[in-house]
Amino acid sequence: MIQIQDLRLSYRHRPDDIKKTAAGILKVVEKEIREIRILRRSIDARKKPAVEYVYTVAVSVPHERTVLRSCRSRHVSHYEEAAYVHPEPAGTPLAHRPVVVGAGPAGLFCAYYLALAGYQPLLIERGDPVEERMRRVEAFWSGTAQLDPQSNVQFGEGGAGTFSDGKLNTMVKDPLHRGRLVMETFVRFGAPEEILWLQKPHIGTDRLRDIIKKMRRAIEEAGGEVRFRTQLTDLIIENGRLSGILTGEETIPCEVCVLALGHSARDTFRMLLDRQIAMEPKPFAVGLRIEHPQEMIGQAQYGSAWRDLPAADYKLTWQTGTRGVYSFCMCPGGYVVNASSEPGRTAVNGMSNYARDGENANSAIVVTVSPSDYEGEGPLKGVAFQRSLEEAAFRAGEGLVPVQLFADFCAGTPSAALGEVTPCIRGGYRLANLREILPEDIGDSLEEGIHAFGRKIHGFDRGDAVLSGIESRTSSPVRILRDEHLQSIPGLYPSGEGAGYAGGITSAAMDGVRIYEAIVAAFGPPARP
Repeated sequence: MIQIQDLRLSYRHRPDDIKKTAAGILKVVEKEIREIRILRRSIDARKKPAVEYVYTVAVSVPHERTVLRSCRSRHVSHYEEAAYVHPEPAGTPLAHRPVVVGAGPAGLFCAYYLALAGYQPLLIERGDPVEERMRRVEAFWSGTAQLDPQSNVQFGEGGAGTFSDGKLNTMVKDPLHRGRLVMETFVRFGAPEEILWLQKPHIGTDRLRDIIKKMRRAIEEAGGEVRFRTQLTDLIIENGRLSGILTGEETIPCEVCVLALGHSARDTFRMLLDRQIAMEPKPFAVGLRIEHPQEMIGQAQYGSAWRDLPAADYKLTWQTGTRGVYSFCMCPGGYVVNASSEPGRTAVNGMSNYARDGENANSAIVVTVSPSDYEGEGPLKGVAFQRSLEEAAFRAGEGLVPVQLFADFCAGTPSAALGEVTPCIRGGYRLANLREILPEDIGDSLEEGIHAFGRKIHGFDRGDAVLSGIESRTSSPVRILRDEHLQSIPGLYPSGEGAGYAGGITSAAMDGVRIYEAIVAAFGPPARP
């Protein structure tokens, strides 16, 4: 096939315009094009209102070599599709089935491909299946139920990404095409095919839930087992090697255990530290959520074309004197959610449905922090720092999400009333003074950064923009160390975001695939019972 890059069309173009334009670039008759496949689509809004879609396409025509020789455009080249290659099982067969701890993206993808390869994995998850998890979270948000520390926005089938925008873009280098495998797997289980070619693909929290259920059933149909309300409580280590795990009072023998923990599995981090599993503190980021009208963001990004284009997003960065400030997990047309997982502590996150049709845009505005920024000793001092901020947020909001207008944040005074921006928050909220819950330098950095972003997006630093807090779970505050074989001790495979090796749904799923490859390279599947 022939690849054409930088194929530009008006945002109002018709579907058949892609084929017509490709034929003109290749200097062939349109009917000679046997197949045209979209590989990539992005939006170029730099010359508003002349907004364009920018495509990369693969085209099949007769006599491709001749067409390539005659076409002198630097945007035209030979295209050869690359595919992921599954490893072949090798090594001594396992005596027991592998155990995967955690049903977030890393755990789900690792367990799914182990099951397809005949390893009959046992996947355990401390929280509920996604259907029950949804009911519990909705009850917590509505105030009709208390927070369940085992099943909430952080814990349960699908992991923290289940209550998110479902963004699938990643910056991870991918020479082995694991990312493509992840996307194709999502499509197989019901994701829209457009995620294979959109520059910024997303599923949305509403569609992601159904995909997760289908993956669970596929694991079971392929010989795996999934257990909910089952928490890893201890490791059994003999002669420096893993020989089993404990889940409460049950002992599960295994030579292989995948630790696909979420970034909020603080009690499990403590257990691992007690078992002398090597860990280290790592940098992360903390800050606040900010809400603006989605219409304002659309007009700023796309001008008069905003109504005819997908909900506009943004990505913003600023460097203060000592810290980086940046937008994180931007949710067009979305909601701020109470993402707490521990009693007496409040954390927030952002969430969007596939349609992204809510009134407000929100994102986290966060400041980088490193282990030298907070007190304490040992690998878990970042956890202690997170908890201190979440406890302050809980007190400020009296158990609800504390919110403040940006003008009042700058003045350091509690907000007394809202402006024109009405918060879109799942869970109750209360007007408060967020400046009081943040270390002074972090609060100052956020103020400077938001004002800087107002020079990039008109209205971003408007006085009635709504802030909420605290955004403390941007990534894991620890890294569980692993060797060149991806093990911390023989048989124990840390994986995904909680272990410190990913930063989002796609990269976590890719790391789960990487662990699957390592297990298959080292062990054969166990004998079937």
